[in-house]
Amino acid sequence: QVQLVESGGALVQTGDSLRLSCAASGGALSSYAAGWFRQAPGKEREFVAAIRWDGVTTYYADSVKGRFTISRDSAQNTVNLQMNSLKPEDTALYYCAADSILMKMVRVSEAAYWGRGTQVTVYS
Repeated sequence: QVQLVESGGALVQTGDSLRLSCAASGGALSSYAAGWFRQAPGKEREFVAAIRWDGVTTYYADSVKGRFTISRDSAQNTVNLQMNSLKPEDTALYYCAADSILMKMVRVSEAAYWGRGTQVTVYS
């Protein structure tokens, strides 16, 4: 059973950058595809980015392409999300997730393992 814990959320200004980190315990995160999702108040959870188990392939939501970068550090057993040029519409609770099937996260926003989330708030 993999446990995921997110960190790095904060209150920032428009245009700022943040780096979210997802730490895994109970298993090697490098054995799974990993992804980031977000949920804003009153909205459904949405896919943000995902990365294949070996880090070779990545996917991004259109709304974050060119601004966000997902990466993994197998030595640290973490998956990170570098967020640049933040906008107020990026405000949400950000969740880390892991699954053996990458496209399940990309296409239907489902995963076997989820963290509890870290809050990102961007003010103008």
